[in-house]
Amino acid sequence: MAENLTIYQRLGKLFGPAGPTAQEPTFQKFKLGSQEILKTDSKKDYEEKKLQMQQSMYLSSQWQKIDNELYTKSIYYEPTRLASYYDYESMEFTPEISAALDIYAEESTTPSEKGYILSIQSESTRIKSILGDLFNNILDVDTNLIMWIRNACKYGDNFVYLKIDPEKGVIGCNQLPNIEMERTEGHSYLNQMDNSDAKAHQVEFKWREKDLTFNSWEIAHFRLLGDDRRLPYGTSMLEKARRIWKQLLLAEDAMLVYRTSRAPERRVFKVFVGNMDDKDVEAYIGKVANKFKRDPVVDPQNGNVDLRMNQMAVDQDYFIPVRDQAAPSPIETLPGATNLSEIADIEYIQKKLLASLRIPKAFLGFEEVVGEGKNLALLDIRFARTINRIQKAIIQELNKIAIIHLYVLGFEDELENFSLGLTNPSTQSELLKLEQWQTKITLYKDAVGDPGSGIAPVSATWAKKFILGMSDEEIKLDLQQQRFEKAVSTELESTGDVIKKTGLFNTVDKLYGEPPTVTNTTDSEGEEPGLDMGSEEDANFDMGDSETEAPGAGEEITDPVAAAEGFNVDSELPLILEGRGLSKDGLDELFNRTKNNIDSINDEVDTLLKD
Repeated sequence: MAENLTIYQRLGKLFGPAGPTAQEPTFQKFKLGSQEILKTDSKKDYEEKKLQMQQSMYLSSQWQKIDNELYTKSIYYEPTRLASYYDYESMEFTPEISAALDIYAEESTTPSEKGYILSIQSESTRIKSILGDLFNNILDVDTNLIMWIRNACKYGDNFVYLKIDPEKGVIGCNQLPNIEMERTEGHSYLNQMDNSDAKAHQVEFKWREKDLTFNSWEIAHFRLLGDDRRLPYGTSMLEKARRIWKQLLLAEDAMLVYRTSRAPERRVFKVFVGNMDDKDVEAYIGKVANKFKRDPVVDPQNGNVDLRMNQMAVDQDYFIPVRDQAAPSPIETLPGATNLSEIADIEYIQKKLLASLRIPKAFLGFEEVVGEGKNLALLDIRFARTINRIQKAIIQELNKIAIIHLYVLGFEDELENFSLGLTNPSTQSELLKLEQWQTKITLYKDAVGDPGSGIAPVSATWAKKFILGMSDEEIKLDLQQQRFEKAVSTELESTGDVIKKTGLFNTVDKLYGEPPTVTNTTDSEGEEPGLDMGSEEDANFDMGDSETEAPGAGEEITDPVAAAEGFNVDSELPLILEGRGLSKDGLDELFNRTKNNIDSINDEVDTLLKD
């Protein structure tokens, strides 16, 4: 008896630990009872079975220990993950890193030639239409996908809540705060002696601040997998740059401190003190220096005297007492720091930062743009591979959203009948593939061509297998397709003899073609024109109905139309056809037979076009 499950229960089973066809691992479950003892007359078989069960128990115990250790490490990683999230938030204010995140998002969402960010392929037109409405209208990937990818590159994870209706599928989404979300996977599905407790290895998401728990099919978890130490979470694109970023901040702060403290010029004031006592020299120098630094200012409100800072003075000036009146240059200028342009250490750290971000320096403003401003990924294939890795991670979760939507709508048999793709902005890889194929085709032609001796160097089958890399089944299929294409080509050559008139231009001919010439003369045999029911002219034969339009349409008609005078209203036939012994039923039968012939020809043409 089939289980009566709701759509949400079936979704939970579909996205369960082992999928909809979960089977309990029997090799880890051992319950020996009186009826389960091996019955055999051979002691060898008994010992062999016993040893096998002992080894299985040992391997199961090892598996459980390893999985428990990995689960414990993932729990311990949680505080470290939160600390790294705070670093990512601070790194956002660095212009180089902020620009790098923008580049990741923009390059990953490059529109295709047709203007679509996300391409949907499916053999079913209905599935393609449903998914197109889901991503373009409901989820609005043109706007949201850029933000999702940027968050995934920044944090390594991005959590999106899906609004699911039991009849309409996915009807909306909301962005969740990444720093407040947790993902718990529990133990492995195969890591238990008894799998009766499904929650022990169930994937769940928790919102710590709100104390909310979500099922795995309610959350779209975009993550960039790259470091197994951070599982089940992703790894940020900024993780490798955290240490370098802190060094860069310290170096820049030290440079600014040095510039502000050493860059200004300073002056040396030589104050003549004469024969003044040494004890009074210091006070006298301080009094002179204070005159340079402060001026007495009277407050007009209360009349108090206030010593305000003199903006023309500098605190770092030096006042030196001298006793020789002939001492030259009573005021000297000390130059500031002269090596302010030496920033090699800063540039070194910046290079390491850019290397960790995997973005060419020219597109972050550190070098002149090369390649006439061409696409970023075109100049750096390595960066194109980075973008491709990001796109694969995003498509993986978009596939999950599409499967949920189709499953709720009842398309359970169509869950694999589609493919999603993002446009890689790099055309360099495509050019390399085309060049590679061009070389293979040229080599193939030379290998199967006649060098002049009448014998080709190799057979076409060998060349297809070892040069083009085709398998035996692909070679057989290719030969069958070539034979079919030759048959189609032969049929196309005889199209003019088989099909005289397609009817495709009937409307155009009727509107813009020249009307047939009407003559009153008869042919030599006395047969009136238009009596051949199988001729082409019969298509334009005037049956003389009430809607027949006489020459000069639009003008007032004072005389009856000639065709109307020769029409029998009772038999609904022109008199000229009635005199030939024709009837209305006969004409209808002839019309239906001709229509059926035309329909059969059109069906054959449609069949050929589909094949």
